Amino acid sequence: MAQAPLPSAESFQRLAPHLVVRARRGIVGTSRYATRLREAVRQASEDGAAQPVLISGEPGLEKDNLAALIHFGSPGRRQLMVRLDGALLREDGAELFGSASSDGAGSLLESLGSGALLINKIDQVPAPLQQALLTLADTGQWRAGGPGGSWHQFPGRVYFTSEVAVPAVDRHCLSIRVPPLRVRRQDLGEWVRYSVRMRSRPLGWRQPPQVPESVIKRLQSYDFPGNLQELEELLNRALQQARPATASPSAKATGAELAQLPEEVFWTPVRQQRFRFDLWRWKPGLRDWLRNPRVWTVVLFGLVSWLFVLVNLWLWLGPQDRAHNGGLTLFWAWWWPLILLSYPLVGRLWCAVCPFMVWGEISQRLARLLGWTPAEWPRGSSDDWAAPLLASGFAAILLWEAVWDLENTAWLSSCLLLLITAGAVIGSLRFEKRFWCRYLCPVGGMNGLFAKLSILELRAQVGTCSGSCSTYACFKGGPAHGEGLATAGCPLGTHPAHLSNNRNCVLCMSCAQACPHRSVQLSLRPPAADLQRDLDAPAAEAGLFLVLAGDLTLHHWQRLLGSLPLAPASLGEGPLLARLAFGALALALPSLGFLLMRPWFSPQRLRRILYALLPLLWGLLLARYLPMGMAEAGTVLQVSFAPLNGAFAAQMPSWQADGHVIGFCQSVAVGVGLAGALVLLRRMLRAGSSALPAASLLALALAAGGRWLVALP
Repeated sequence: MAQAPLPSAESFQRLAPHLVVRARRGIVGTSRYATRLREAVRQASEDGAAQPVLISGEPGLEKDNLAALIHFGSPGRRQLMVRLDGALLREDGAELFGSASSDGAGSLLESLGSGALLINKIDQVPAPLQQALLTLADTGQWRAGGPGGSWHQFPGRVYFTSEVAVPAVDRHCLSIRVPPLRVRRQDLGEWVRYSVRMRSRPLGWRQPPQVPESVIKRLQSYDFPGNLQELEELLNRALQQARPATASPSAKATGAELAQLPEEVFWTPVRQQRFRFDLWRWKPGLRDWLRNPRVWTVVLFGLVSWLFVLVNLWLWLGPQDRAHNGGLTLFWAWWWPLILLSYPLVGRLWCAVCPFMVWGEISQRLARLLGWTPAEWPRGSSDDWAAPLLASGFAAILLWEAVWDLENTAWLSSCLLLLITAGAVIGSLRFEKRFWCRYLCPVGGMNGLFAKLSILELRAQVGTCSGSCSTYACFKGGPAHGEGLATAGCPLGTHPAHLSNNRNCVLCMSCAQACPHRSVQLSLRPPAADLQRDLDAPAAEAGLFLVLAGDLTLHHWQRLLGSLPLAPASLGEGPLLARLAFGALALALPSLGFLLMRPWFSPQRLRRILYALLPLLWGLLLARYLPMGMAEAGTVLQVSFAPLNGAFAAQMPSWQADGHVIGFCQSVAVGVGLAGALVLLRRMLRAGSSALPAASLLALALAAGGRWLVALP
């Protein structure tokens, strides 16, 4: 069949702003929905009658691209295709049909000739014009200026798209319904990898980086109300954030390629946050003070670093028992109770001023000055291997503490501090930023677990970040921009709008310093707001929970295992093998209890129960350390000066709580933890869940047993 002549140069110039030159992409995916849609497009392309086509579906599904696929796959592919937004057309259709005075001469439709006309959003077209467009689709006839105009014939093909059902249009057209992305979750991985391949070459990557399977699974759990358009925007942000890692001078010099995209650059909008109180809007001066780099420099490098050195010298050179060494009292009677008390208030703030990572950062800076460049973080889900390693390390520390009596041996307590510092230094020399702090530090893992209870929250506004930001300095660092300051980026490699909980936020304010748009907010929120049914946390974190619970059974092992045969008199004296065996058994008791619960609850439900019990674990650990804090913390001055001058030390102020007061405070701590656990169980399991009564009874039993366990002898 002979092709109709193409429009003249004048007509082509008139059509140019509306031309569709090609289809953006094909139909990606192998699901049954993708297969059906691909077949529907093929049949519409091969339709010899060239029927008008209505493509309907939710916003963001690229329905105009499907119309282009049909047109450029049809026999009329050599003809032009124009696209108009139906929501912007007037009632008389002058943009399409021309004016009545010219009787349609030189109109867009006349210039199009035998081409294809695509009207987007036919459901938003004014009713009079909609009827005229249906006449055009049915008969090919049109006229300008209403009833008085003469009729013209349009030999081309008409396409409509609609975001809602339009029965009046549907009856006149070959209808194609496009399924939303949320029902095509099987195709999402193929969509993501296809888009990454298409975008890699323009970004300078010779080989497209791999997308971790953990990313695909996380994206499949999100509904994407904006469908493909929202997915494409998400991928564009992710690639722009990952791009600087390969665009650095060192990367260009070595020809390095990004083998795998980091999981942290893929972030979907978090659930709507309610009951938030913006502290910086209330006190703007607080924001300026917390963003001041000089404050952090003085605290970290002028105070914390050298105080850490002095404490370790104190532990090595001073008396070795807690009754005569004030440094040991500071470590066990002050630091442990205070850090537990701080979790519901400031979360993981301790990690921002942690002396372990201060010396790790000092080592990293010195190494850079000497020409050593730490490697980028290993991409992929590092939590898969790091979380079990972290839990095992914490278990080893607890066993070491109990068997070798670290609480009453100053130089061994210093060895513990120096061992963790060595890990931070080695981790900082091996990888950029604070890889050790995020994945491997035992104290950091505990802080990240309990930070979910905090009433303080640092987050960025997703809308501001996605709409206004192109530098991502809060995540990757960079020079000063606007009111944003020069920073190295988030030390834990996390975008503040990507955070779904407090686990990877240390409140260091680096993101607030770098942000030029004031997107980052510091807010008060309800306690334990992170603990929701859709909590996104590594599966292996449950192991750390059980190890921390094992600290209780290990510390009070004699009440649980002391009557067994071959039990040593204490874990600090006697045959080493027996002490290690009973210590390991006591530490493993919560894990054994967890295994016994597995037949009664599904793995997902059991994990939710563990997280709901987190406030109870916090209360029991606080009750375990309160006797030491309330009985010894107030004597630190006397203990510190006793080796120098006993008479002078006796005159120093001291304070010790009565045993009944300590017992009452322990009961309060356990009671608060139990109340929080019962509330969270209703949230995590739903009020009507069949597992809720059993889980609530379990919480009551654990609270009663734990209170008996930590009771003063």
